[in-house]
Formats: sequence, C-alpha cells, structure tokens
Amino acid sequence: MGIADWPEHQRPRERLIREGANALSDAELLAVFLRVGVRGKNAVELARDMVGHFGSLQALFAATLREFSSIPGLGAAKFAQLQAVMELARRAVGEQLQAGQTLSSPASVKQYLRLTLGAQPYESFHVLFLDVKNRLIDSRELFRGTLSHTSVYPREVVREALARNAASVMLAHNHPSGTPEPSESDMLLTRALMQALALVDVRILDHFVVAGHQVHSFAEHGQL
Repeated sequence: MGIADWPEHQRPRERLIREGANALSDAELLAVFLRVGVRGKNAVELARDMVGHFGSLQALFAATLREFSSIPGLGAAKFAQLQAVMELARRAVGEQLQAGQTLSSPASVKQYLRLTLGAQPYESFHVLFLDVKNRLIDSRELFRGTLSHTSVYPREVVREALARNAASVMLAHNHPSGTPEPSESDMLLTRALMQALALVDVRILDHFVVAGHQVHSFAEHGQL
C-alpha cells in the first residue's frame, strides 16, 4: 500500500508537520527525505530496508556511493541529496563554533564533533584552538589515519598552537570501529600532549573521543 493510501494522521510528512520531527522514527524521517519508494515498496518500507541493511544511521551516512547504490532504488541522485543534507547539518552546527565565539557550551562542541567525526570511516585527529577568553580561534584536522590507527606528533600540535597564539586547546579524535572509551594509547598521547603544550603555556581543556553518536569527555571523567 502506498503512503498516499494511508490515513492522513499516519503519513510521515503530515505527522512531522503536525507533531514535529522528533515524533518520527528513523525510517519515517528517511521516508520524508526519500519522498517515494520503489516498485513493491513504499518510502517507509524502503527506508526500513536502508536502516536494516547498514545497521545504523551513522553507517548509512558514512556509506560510499557504491555501498549506497547496492540497495535497489537508490543511486547517485539520492546519495548526493543525502550528503548535501549532512553537510548542511554540519555547517549549521559549525556556525555555533565560529571564530571569536566563547565556547561555553560543551553540548554544542559535542554535537559538532558527532557530525564532523561520527561517521568518518578513518581515524581523524582534530584540535580546537582557543584564546585566553576561551573564544574559538580555529578548528583544524591535523592528522588522518586508517580505520584503526593514526599518528599524532606533539611537536606539530605545539607548532600549530603557537602559530595561532592559542592559550588553550580542545582535542578530539574518533574511533571508527569501536567504542568511545579511551584506549591506553589515547591516555598516553593525552599526557604527552599535556607535557609538550605546558612547555609553551598552552592548556588542554578537554579531549573528546567520538564513536558514532557517542562522545567521551576526558574532562567529565576526571582524566585530565
């Protein structure tokens, strides 16, 4: 049965308008994005297939064009639309972290990192550089690695901090195939960076580990 044949109060688009996006399931939200289904499946059924095939929204958003197109009815056009929606979401959240803004909300930083790092298929190490008033100077990816490993060089982090005259930094990296719990190497790296940056009077305010939608904060867990 097509969605147009459903009672109006059950249709995803009408429900979204009436009740808000939070009221819809993942599949229903995807169905609104898809608009139409394929032969034998309405948009909601196709959306359920998508979530089931990839296992999670994060995996779906991180899919390559080839992986995305392996589901009948999906192709380059829908892939491009989905990537555009994700980039708009990243930029909208990123506007909260513009240069010159005081980072007084850990929640906005975490949301930015979820969108920036949560779906990356490789390890990525980011640094947020702050001035003496905790205003953002810059946010940069400094190192990029493989699925499970990246090399971070303290001297490069120090050099970049000095180049921006930063008073403090926030560190962030992701675990593409794991949990947000920091590994022993993460702990050792953080201590090494703290020691290196202390030599030039730059403090580490926090180190975030991102895995999908989960974010671990060293500061919140007393690990700094």
